[in-house]
Amino acid sequence: MMIVGIVAVCVVLAVLAFFVPRLSRHPERGTQRTLGAGSRAGSKAPGVLGRLFSKPFRSGSNAVGRSGSAGRRARGRLPF
Repeated sequence: MMIVGIVAVCVVLAVLAFFVPRLSRHPERGTQRTLGAGSRAGSKAPGVLGRLFSKPFRSGSNAVGRSGSAGRRARGRLPF
């Protein structure tokens, strides 16, 4: 379920970054802040469980950053 949510957020952010690059930064940072809080909460578990619980949030945060930058980069490559 979390994977579907992160994929949906990434698609929305990529489209938003393509059409309005300057306005896409705020939602991207808010999403990364939320995922960072989940990662910090998950990492409080002891030992290997902490790494296991925080990993989906870290990889989701990386995916959100990449999708936003990819949308802005694609917009910058347009010839007009």
